[in-house]
Order: sequence, then C-alpha cells, then structure tokens
Amino acid sequence: MRIFVTGATGFVGAAVVEELMRNGHEVLGLARSDEGVARLERMGAQVLRGALEDVDGLGQGARASDGVIHTGFNHDFSRFAESCALDKRAIEALGAALEGTAKPLLVTSGTALVAPGRLATEGDAPHPVIEAFPRASEHAAEALAARGVHASVVRLPPSVHGEGDHGFVPILVGTARAKGLAAYVGEGGNRWPAVHRVDAARVYRLAIERAARGARYHAVAEEGVPFRAIAEAIARRLGVPSASVSSEEAEQHFGWFARFAAIDAPAASGWTREVLGWAPEGATLLEDVDSERYFPR
Repeated sequence: MRIFVTGATGFVGAAVVEELMRNGHEVLGLARSDEGVARLERMGAQVLRGALEDVDGLGQGARASDGVIHTGFNHDFSRFAESCALDKRAIEALGAALEGTAKPLLVTSGTALVAPGRLATEGDAPHPVIEAFPRASEHAAEALAARGVHASVVRLPPSVHGEGDHGFVPILVGTARAKGLAAYVGEGGNRWPAVHRVDAARVYRLAIERAARGARYHAVAEEGVPFRAIAEAIARRLGVPSASVSSEEAEQHFGWFARFAAIDAPAASGWTREVLGWAPEGATLLEDVDSERYFPR
C-alpha cells in the first residue's frame, strides 16, 4: 500500500513511517519544514510539503494514497483548544477525500480520559467533547465512519516512551530536576498505561492493513504503571528525593500537568491483541525511564 502519514516526522509518526516501510509499504509523509523534508527523504519516504492547516493539501495526499494514518497534532498545551479545532478540521478534510472509497483512515486519540478510575477497554465510548477538553478526534472519526468512510481510531496511552520522547515522562523529569523533588500525588497509586513507540507503530501498521470501519484499537502494552514507581525511578536517576504531595500542593509542583499527574487511567488491550495478532516486545516504561535516554548529561 501507499500510505499518507501526517505527523510523519513526529515521535510516534516517524516510528510509524519506519514500521510501514520495513513491511513493504510506500509512505507519503507530510512535512512542513526543510528539516522534516530532509528527514523523510533520508528514511526513504516520499514527501508532501505542507501542514495540517492546508486542508486542500491534506485532501491531495489522501487521494494520492491507498490509506491514511493521521498522527499529526500540535501539542502546544497553551493553545490546546485551537489545536483541537485544527485536528478536527484535518480529520474531516482527510475523510472527505476518502469518502466513497474503501481506503482506510486511522485517527489518533488517547486512553487517558476514556474511563478514569477503572480499566478502559476498546468498547468504551470516547470522552465527550467539553470546554475543559475540546479534543474531538474520535468523534470526528465516528462521524466519518457513519458516512461509510473506513475510519478507525488508535488510542495511545499517556506514556508512549522510547528514543526521542518529548512527552509526559520528559516533563516529569524536567519538573523533578527543577524542583529537586520527584513528587507523586497522595499515595501515588494512580496508574498510567504505557507502550514503547515501536510497539505502538506496529498497531498502526496492522490496523491500516486490516482496513476496518469504526474500530477502536488500544496501543497499550502495560495496563497501569503506578505513578509512584515512575516518580521513584526518576528520583533514583536524578539523585533527588521522592515524596508525596497533596492535591493542593500538586498544583504548585506540577503546574498545568497536575491533572495528568493525578489521573488514574488504566487501560486494556485484549481485543486489539486478539484481532490484530499484536504482542508488544519493547522495553517497559520503568526499564526505559531507568536508562540514559531520559537523563542526558
């Protein structure tokens, strides 16, 4: 297949590109900068120069391909509502270009807010779109599937870890380094599901090959790693103490990240493993955290 990948130079997207090409697929990657173009060319991918804002370009890439994997998202949390609106427009543009065909579209979402406090499964509906969390990725994909587009969703856990990570774990490391303390909220028993980026990329590849409509896949290798264990691993590496903070203190310690630091969001992937024949093989989250890659000198 020839697969159009948005976010093709990102942390997850680049792993998806590599996974697709290792398994005989051609890749058309979206890139907005000279650096991104050069990186994709070095990987052996074809390049479409453009950005998520360019809905005409997105449609062009989708029509020129046999399927689409949408991993692109602007993770500037200071402009989260704007990023969510952009994401929704991009998904709608990609879906409109694929409507009337059997070409698959994979949209990226997350597990964190699906069912806080209990084990989330692929059968759980997405979190409603509200002012406090306006991301509508899954709802946009569901609307496309209702129109006959072969749109499905890959949900990623809060921690997708591995080489090049610039997500939640680096935020925790940076906070612990700046504050001189690796904190956890309360007893730290809240759970984070996790997956290595290479294992997540295989979920995307297997799902795009299956070309289902309306499916939800969980790229989850570990159902729930206790947050305290993550904090303690960071503390050992940095040589700083690890300690509990109250919910009120968490706001001061973590800032905007306090909500995520306290969330209990375990997630299962049994159905995904069964239908895709997927079995994660990469390092665990704690193995990765206890390595040099998260603690550059």
